[in-house]
Amino acid sequence: MFSIHVDTGRTWRGGQSQVFNTVIGLRERGDRALLVARPDGELFRRMQQGHDLLPLAPRSDVDISAAWSLSRLLKRVKPDVVHAHDPHAISMAATAGSILGRSRPPLVASRRGEFRMARNSFSKWKYAQVDRFITSCAAVGDRLAADGIHRDRIAVVYDGVDVGRIARLEPANAHAEFFLPSGSPVIGNVAALASHKGHQDLIDAMARSVRDAPDARLVIVGDGEMRAALERQIQERHLARHVFLAGFRSDVLELVRGFDVFATSPIHEAMCLPLVDAMAAGKAAVATRAGGIPEVMVDGETGFVVEPRDAETLAARLVMLLRDEALRTRMGAAAQARAAARFSVERMVRGVAAVYESVSTMNRARAATDSRDTSTTEYPRST
Repeated sequence: MFSIHVDTGRTWRGGQSQVFNTVIGLRERGDRALLVARPDGELFRRMQQGHDLLPLAPRSDVDISAAWSLSRLLKRVKPDVVHAHDPHAISMAATAGSILGRSRPPLVASRRGEFRMARNSFSKWKYAQVDRFITSCAAVGDRLAADGIHRDRIAVVYDGVDVGRIARLEPANAHAEFFLPSGSPVIGNVAALASHKGHQDLIDAMARSVRDAPDARLVIVGDGEMRAALERQIQERHLARHVFLAGFRSDVLELVRGFDVFATSPIHEAMCLPLVDAMAAGKAAVATRAGGIPEVMVDGETGFVVEPRDAETLAARLVMLLRDEALRTRMGAAAQARAAARFSVERMVRGVAAVYESVSTMNRARAATDSRDTSTTEYPRST
């Protein structure tokens, strides 16, 4: 199976890690996987040591020049399937396919966000060109169905992490990194500082938690537009000694390995890949019941699931884990076992490959039907 993957992201986030894992995993299976990515992007940089890597980036959602270049590539190398991994990539691939017409390869599109699909004319058109959507969890698939995408065009393939590698990482010393008091329990969070990630509720929960666990510290890894607002909240709640905004870190997984407990409190969410990373690291977690999180977590077994914006219950569950080392050790082991069984890279790659085979088979059947229809068509004879 020969697949072409298109990603237009500049930074390294969950989506780019999944593209990386998918491409590498497919190659390890013996399949050919060619990556088209931004030359100024982090994904392109990390893949530079490999082969089958081409630089291309759209300047906007409708970039005819980039789409034309992609169509020339598709016409030349004839892949079995094109996999677009983000909205701009879908636009470029859909337009390239339109240029090729009937000879276009099947288009598969990843969908990792729980947000509504745009309803403008171009968005409706480009999503109509997608043969199959791969969603990172059932909750995202439900959102697509609610937006009018037929269930037959939706396949759920959970994102995957390298559980073995994460489990073997040397834990970072969070106390030394952030000058925390020796022996203080550390709660960790990894998420972009965006309003839908619910950091305000997590900080409110921390204000409650320190009443019963005064030595506890919270380290939030990530950056974004909410940073200034969160800094003000930390000051207003007198939590400067207890909550630390670590910003972007390249050693995220090592930090997660060094946390005592993981916490995430989104209001809207898809699969929440950092939560899966924490599970792979053997960490018990407290998470909100948003999006695909209930598909990832088992409440009372791998951690606790609470309602969004319920800072009081969130705090109570955090304190429970901080106080009971045996409980968090047991839950952490269960979380790691669940991550290995359900959210491994190998399982994810097998699921993606199965989708490719399905759409490729449908495309061959459609081409054969078109060929028969053309061969049996009677044309009027010239006189």
